[in-house]
Amino acid sequence: MTPAPVTVIGIGPMGRAMAAALLRAGHPVTIWNRTPSRGDELVAAGATRAAGPAQAVAASELVILSLTDYPAMYDILGSVPLDGTVLVNLSSDTPAASRQAAQWATDRGARFVTGGVMVPAPIVGTPGAYVYYSGPPDVFDAHAAALRVIGEPKYLGDDPGLAQLFYQAHLDVFLTALSSLLHATALVTAAGVRAADFLPDALGTLTDIPAMIGDGAELARSLEAGEHPGELSTARMMGATADHILRTATASGVDPGLAAAVKSQYDRAIAAGHGDDNWTALYEVIRAR
Repeated sequence: MTPAPVTVIGIGPMGRAMAAALLRAGHPVTIWNRTPSRGDELVAAGATRAAGPAQAVAASELVILSLTDYPAMYDILGSVPLDGTVLVNLSSDTPAASRQAAQWATDRGARFVTGGVMVPAPIVGTPGAYVYYSGPPDVFDAHAAALRVIGEPKYLGDDPGLAQLFYQAHLDVFLTALSSLLHATALVTAAGVRAADFLPDALGTLTDIPAMIGDGAELARSLEAGEHPGELSTARMMGATADHILRTATASGVDPGLAAAVKSQYDRAIAAGHGDDNWTALYEVIRAR
């Protein structure tokens, strides 16, 4: 089959990587960006630069958006005819914003699929890339071949908010881990230790977490069943460590906000009667009621 035409709107690092991958796969690619020069390399590689958003949308049934957030979509496409267009928004926003956008697109005669790219731009288009999608299954299926060029598609269901929910949940893990890494480094450098003497082992702690907590499926089973046996560690023991971290940060003059937030979760779990349960009992005080 001849690769279908694809339009990419938003040529930042991620949009540029997606457009380049589509070009390499043989898709005719039309691009548009507020700053045209960002697409110069893509044009040199064979992409067509649209004069404006309307021309970009008219060039392809499938229009991929890689923007800062969903309001940028409304700003760019607010006055553009969308009837018959398939919008695949791979920008970051909230699940609620995704659902509102899907209704906005439907009201204007377009079909809407939400996505979340789970790798940085340099990995896009490689075997290590994957992308979460949600929206109408028939629309996703019709364009899955083109979307697979960006990364392995993981379809979650017809609720347009699901892809962003998974995306934000993954980034919740990622951003918190990054902050904890910097916080820990600040603790040791405040004592005069070089970051270079600390970070290699600290990164090892991050990568060893799966081995420490076990199989993800078993962790999920424990959380879903509400079972938190404190055989190897308890919330009370971990809470004491959380208190020590907070006290160390405070004494060092390091921002205590992250440490205080973690300690508060252990405090609430212990107050709720989970002191002798495993650390996973924090889930009972973190999750929505």
